[in-house]
Formats: sequence, C-alpha cells, structure tokens
Amino acid sequence: MPRTCGTLHQIQTMLNSPARLAHFRCYTLFVRKLIVNADDFGLTAGVNRAIVETHAGGVVSSATLMANGSAFEDAVTAARSAPNLSVGCHVVLVDGTPVSPPDAVDTLLAIRSAEPGKFYSSLSAFATRAMLGGFDRDQLVAEITAQIRKIQSTGLQVTHLDTHKHAHIFPEILVALLRAARICGVRAIRNPFVPVKAMPARLFKHKRNLWKRYGQVRMLHTFSGQFLQRTERAGLLTPDGMVGVIETGSVDNPGDSSGYNSLLRQTVAGLPDGTWELVCHPGYNDADLRAAHTRLLDSREEERRLLTSAELRRFLEEQKIRVIGYREFVQKSAEKFVEIRP
Repeated sequence: MPRTCGTLHQIQTMLNSPARLAHFRCYTLFVRKLIVNADDFGLTAGVNRAIVETHAGGVVSSATLMANGSAFEDAVTAARSAPNLSVGCHVVLVDGTPVSPPDAVDTLLAIRSAEPGKFYSSLSAFATRAMLGGFDRDQLVAEITAQIRKIQSTGLQVTHLDTHKHAHIFPEILVALLRAARICGVRAIRNPFVPVKAMPARLFKHKRNLWKRYGQVRMLHTFSGQFLQRTERAGLLTPDGMVGVIETGSVDNPGDSSGYNSLLRQTVAGLPDGTWELVCHPGYNDADLRAAHTRLLDSREEERRLLTSAELRRFLEEQKIRVIGYREFVQKSAEKFVEIRP
C-alpha cells in the first residue's frame, strides 16, 4: 500500500539534506489541489441530475453514492453516463435503512424506534452510542462492506469512501470503515476535519445559523490526530482535510456578504498548500427532495448554480487551485511517492 505524505519536517529529517529533499516528490506539497465531491448521489433523481450537470458543466469531480438511496438505480445509470466522474460510497449509518438484513445488524438500529429496522435518525443519539461503544464492530464492518459491495456489483469502481453526517469522525466508526475499505480494496477515504486555518471565527460569528455548527466542527477537530494515525497505519490515502461543511445550508441573498458563495470563497482562498476536499450538495428542490427529510432544500439549488458558474471557475483559476477527482488523487499519490532508502 502507498504511504501517505509526512510533514516537511519529517521529510527533511529522513533525507538529512536539502539537496536530496528536491528529489522527494510528494503529491500534496507546494501545490493546491481541490477535490470537489458531491454527497448524496442516489438520494433523489433530482439530486442525481444536478450532480451530473455540475460535473459535465461545472467543477464537480467526484460524487459519493448512497447504496440505500431511493434513487440508487438512477444514480448508477447516471454514473455510467459520466465516466470521468470518480464515484465513491457514501456510507449511511445514520438516518436510513441498512443494506444488510436488520437482524444481522441489530446493534446499529435505533432502540425503541417508531420505525423498527432503521438507523438512528438523530446524529446526537448516534454519536452517544458510538462514544459509549454500543455498536458491535463486526456488525459495523459487515454493513459498511455490504454497502460498498452493492455499488461494486454494478460494475462501478468505488474510488473512495465517506460517511453520511461525517460519522467516521468518531473513532469507533473510523476503525470499522478502515477495515471495510481494506476488505473491499478501496484505497482512499475522506478526511472529515476542517483545517483550523480555514475556519476563522470572524467568518461565522455573525451568522447565527452557522455559529453552532462552527463550534461543533472546532470541538470535533480534537479527533483529527487519531484519524491521521489510524488511516496511515491502515495504508489508506486521505486528503489533507475538507471544507464546505460549515457553509453548507447557507443561502445567498442580494448584498449579503455572509452567504454561501462569499463564505466559500473566503474559506477556499485561505487554504494552505496541499490536496483538499470541497464537500457540496447540489440538487433540485422538488417534491422528491422535500419528501426525503433533508434540511438542505433551497441551498442545494444555490450550490448547483454556483458549481456550474463561470465565476467559480475563474476564481479557482485566479487562486491557482487545480480541481481533481479522487481517482486521480489515488493514482498520482501512488506515482509521485518515492520510497526513501538510506
């Protein structure tokens, strides 16, 4: 398995020579790259259509498919029509139904639920159970593997993994996700942590609906060290971090400098060198979406318009940020990494 890149200090220590450092080619150093990943592929036909449109006519380079989504088959057909779109698995362990028989994954299901056979609908309830070790790890691995295998069985290559609601922030879920990735031969997973430099408090303190999420993201950042250590030990690749999770859900208004477009630009402009992932949720606010019990409605339309705009493409070019997909990220990471020998 290819190793992930270390810090510049670690590389210098290994090489003991500035001249030899020039020969160490690490994919994420000195150049800013951005993976633009659309989540919720398979949620509705309108979401599927928006993802393909923002890929074909915009900057979306990757998408993650929900194996238990109501529009799964439609998403598979859409993915086949877009061969350059990197398709991963959007592992759902919250707010959905398992792919496995419910009896086989009973510890993952909500307790005393009005809808038996379903996962927890509340992220806080899920997080509490995960932190208390209430999920059977073998059942977690089995369900995640079943979701990945369902997508692979269609003939699509699963290039990467992430989780609905970023559930793999929690160590219990991460360990199971890493095991399932190795079982299924998937080589990359999302880094679910926002870099501290990309979330200055001044951007969000006057935005009441985003301030709570900002606080949650900052608090959960304490798990980032464990994430990197475990991912590296498992031999998997991951970007340097993600952006867009705080801004998602905000809607631009005329003259509003704190809307999605403005916030996203300020966040992306502040990214340091490396390979980062922009998480996005384009879609159409139609009857299917409103029936899907998602909080993201009008904002999906806003994101769809922005992701297909010439304005955003110009901004990324001005910032000298290159958009890549997960497939390229995995390929180039393996090609560019040169094993260091004494």
